[in-house]
Amino acid sequence: MEKTLSIIKPDGVARGLIGEVIKLMESNGLKIITMKMLKLTKDQAENFYAVHKERPFFQSLTYFMTSGPIVVMVLEGEDAIARYRDIMGATDYREAAEGTIRREFATDIEKNIVHGSDSPQTAASEIGFFFNSFEVTG
Repeated sequence: MEKTLSIIKPDGVARGLIGEVIKLMESNGLKIITMKMLKLTKDQAENFYAVHKERPFFQSLTYFMTSGPIVVMVLEGEDAIARYRDIMGATDYREAAEGTIRREFATDIEKNIVHGSDSPQTAASEIGFFFNSFEVTG
């Protein structure tokens, strides 16, 4: 079984969408094997999104990701990475398919409700950023 990281971003938490997002994950065959709510510091957000450091949106992204609590989860399932990325929908919610998280709930390209790992290597790194080996139970 493959694992991937999911983040419900501050906009999703603030708008009370945690349950709706989890419902879509679980109804599409993904199992939550660990989960917690936390608030990132600026340093933590900058470290997590370091791959985007040279991009013009880096400062606004890290500011946004520290603006409120987030929910981080490890999801498990067959082809979990691809499956979750399909459920999330395109980064630009206006281009996301009907029924996806971003199409249904996003209000902005940056405030697009969720984050998900894009490869097995990224998933392993991102999971390790938020969880230690004792917390990942699957």
